[in-house]
Amino acid sequence: MSDKILVVDDEHDIADLIEVYLQNENYTVFKFYSASEALACIETTDLDLAILDIMMPEVNGFALCRKIREKYTFPVIMLTAKDEETDKITGLTLGADDYVTKPFRPLELIARVKAQLRRYQKYNSKKEETETVLTYAGLEINTETYECMINEKPISLTPTEFSILRILLENKGVVVSSEKLFHEIWQDEYYNKSNNTITVHIRHLREKIGDTADEAKYIKTIWGVGYKI
Repeated sequence: MSDKILVVDDEHDIADLIEVYLQNENYTVFKFYSASEALACIETTDLDLAILDIMMPEVNGFALCRKIREKYTFPVIMLTAKDEETDKITGLTLGADDYVTKPFRPLELIARVKAQLRRYQKYNSKKEETETVLTYAGLEINTETYECMINEKPISLTPTEFSILRILLENKGVVVSSEKLFHEIWQDEYYNKSNNTITVHIRHLREKIGDTADEAKYIKTIWGVGYKI
């Protein structure tokens, strides 16, 4: 069964182009030219990934991403205007997993899609682990059930946030570089373009677990090197 991908972009030529390339990779595509039209699809279809343009009339990509994250954890890739760094950070903060800057090469977008789907499918698989429960100072994650708890209180994490936390806990006491985190999670070669992607996810993760960069209880920043728990 092919993966089901939602594409939402009010620029018809771009949406149609993305659809063609995705269908060439045997994905099932649900294409819409407005966010309002896509909402019903999100509620009724078991989607595996979404590609959302930010600048759309009526309901923009940010609002649609926020709506998705209220109920779903499948990966979201945002399409952003060139050099709009604020858009990228806002999208990641709202729960997007990656972004691609317009104009983009279709094959680069396809590579990002494949990387996100690999990570998401690995996240959802019920593979046996040598250690299924990882803990540190009241922080606990279960790598089989993909649950996270702080002092026995459940915390909702996106697949990317869970993956970052898992890697840090598996390397407890050891500094993990941003580059290593990026390659382990996305398994592609775009780290040099997306250095702040990890930074934004770390910040969002800290907010959820009640941590701060200045007084870190869990995720400590080792400047110029990486992060550690």
